[in-house]
Amino acid sequence: MSGVVVVGAGIVGSSVAYHLARRGVPVTLLERGPAPATGVTGNSFAWIGGAGGDWPGGAQDLREYVLADHRRLEGELPHVSVRWTGSLSWSGTRAEDSAPLPGRFRVGPGDIAALEPNLRHPPDEATHIPSDAGVDPAALTRALVAAARTHGATVLHGTAVTSLQMANGRVEGVLTPAALHAAGTVVLTAGTDVPRLCEPLDADLAVAASPATLARVTAPPGLVKTIVATPGFEVREVRDGELLLVVPHADGTAAASAQAARDALQRLKAAFRGSGRCRLVDWRTGSRPMPAHGPLIGHVTPDRSVYVAVMHSAVTLAPTVGRLVADELVTGRPAPELRRCRPRAH
Repeated sequence: MSGVVVVGAGIVGSSVAYHLARRGVPVTLLERGPAPATGVTGNSFAWIGGAGGDWPGGAQDLREYVLADHRRLEGELPHVSVRWTGSLSWSGTRAEDSAPLPGRFRVGPGDIAALEPNLRHPPDEATHIPSDAGVDPAALTRALVAAARTHGATVLHGTAVTSLQMANGRVEGVLTPAALHAAGTVVLTAGTDVPRLCEPLDADLAVAASPATLARVTAPPGLVKTIVATPGFEVREVRDGELLLVVPHADGTAAASAQAARDALQRLKAAFRGSGRCRLVDWRTGSRPMPAHGPLIGHVTPDRSVYVAVMHSAVTLAPTVGRLVADELVTGRPAPELRRCRPRAH
């Protein structure tokens, strides 16, 4: 097929570029930031799972492939390690914690203590999902970009796309402040920027921006064993000695966000023995793309010159979506797994 320009080197765009390049497609990956994953991808909690969570719209049709595709990438890409730790969660509502779904197990105090021995006050029961995992989203994105380059892709950082290049009603590429990048197909994976870039097109792309704050915390290695989700916080070890901690979003000033991060750290310390040496490294707020009806994946022009891929949770879905999108673009055959993800025309 002719050349493809992918706009956005977050986890989704990097996965699409990698899967296209490894099939021999000429690919140019454009990223406005100075490196891959400098946007919302780098600020993701990156909890990967197929047995729990919210799977709106067409995401439900993709969930059965998620874990296998992450395992596949772990084997294909050097220096990528998925932490297959499982998860432990409780909501404080007994009926919710006891939901008897495949892959989810109700566990009592003994099992909870074995899974998380440092918890000071374990609940009477919780939900354990052994197949859940976490990944370093920035490291995975960088690995995908490096592998795409190895397969011949061109990757340009510091290259903001200002608009689509249109001629005679057809999109022929994208414009940046410095150049026109021509393409047979443009794939837009730039999250909350995708609706703006698609304004000249007759496409219905309802994508909300949802703020999320994440803190990095130094900690004794192994303090947190699994992915822990409680009524007060969510935390996991992203690498030995470093935790990711979800911080409740605080509207307003930077000072309010800083206080929210400190408060989250105090809740963590109150929950785990041996946490006295935990220290807050930094915190960041990102703007997650939230399509109104689940993932938006597919062509948005009748001539198939523009393709979009916008979703939440992007880190979970990206390996599967990259594989399916590449297959659609290379073969021209619609992937049945993406049937319920298609953008709608006005």
